Amino acid sequence: MSEVVERAVSQASTSSLIVNQIEPRIGAEISGIDLRQPLTQAVRDELYQLLLKHRVLFFRDQFITYEQQEAFALNFGPLLEHVTSKKINTEAKVAHQISAQAAREEYDIRFGRWHTDTSWQLTPGLGAVLRAVRIPEVGGDTLWANGAAVYEGLSDELKEKIDNLYVVHDYQKRLAKVDHKYPLVSHPLVLTHPDTGETILFPNFSLNPSIVGWSKEESDKLLAELLLEYNRPEYQVRFKWRPGSVAFWDNRAGLHYAVQNYGDFPRLMERVLIGSDHIPQRVRAPKND
Repeated sequence: MSEVVERAVSQASTSSLIVNQIEPRIGAEISGIDLRQPLTQAVRDELYQLLLKHRVLFFRDQFITYEQQEAFALNFGPLLEHVTSKKINTEAKVAHQISAQAAREEYDIRFGRWHTDTSWQLTPGLGAVLRAVRIPEVGGDTLWANGAAVYEGLSDELKEKIDNLYVVHDYQKRLAKVDHKYPLVSHPLVLTHPDTGETILFPNFSLNPSIVGWSKEESDKLLAELLLEYNRPEYQVRFKWRPGSVAFWDNRAGLHYAVQNYGDFPRLMERVLIGSDHIPQRVRAPKND
């Protein structure tokens, strides 16, 4: 975490927010706030700095409507429509369902995958706000991983190997099902977070990733090696949903994983994506002569 962000969090922490850090590298539970109410500018700024620091924020006992969910998300950027997901209803701006029942009709969802949202776009979303609607009594957790910590933990040899690579996240088959045309784009495999300056490892393992200019065999081998790094619990936080739970995460700071261990239960979540005009890039500090 940069000194600028640490200082901003310290200076902003004068409100009624209560911050309970969950894991050393990622995740904090926030209380002392009612998400049904509009945010003041000071609280909005404090939450954003906490987001940059902890990467994912959790709220309990927040029985909000989708309209309130959209209003909360709008504090942090423009709302982003997810073109392949079903909106809650015709009145919703962008709020959409993530339905296990619907997913089973299209995919084998016995296992989740580490991924980030909308990385197939030239400008992936800034973040997302997710709330539990119908959850199993046991199971159905979600994990988030700190992409900066994952990168930092790589060997120097592996860092050098991947430093200038680009990766394609291929969403074309799913887009074709809804007749949405969008060109394939590539992003740096290692990118710089636009606000914190941290170096983030940024593959999306759910979108048939491939390294630009590499053979499929070489690409798959490297990505399998990187997946092992993302699987390390030391970089993760695991969130157990319950009624009234809400998660708000920084989509640019790492990956997340929905655990598919609840059998045929019709798990249902509602999500609002936050857009961005930032094109991911790798920024390097100038070398000293």
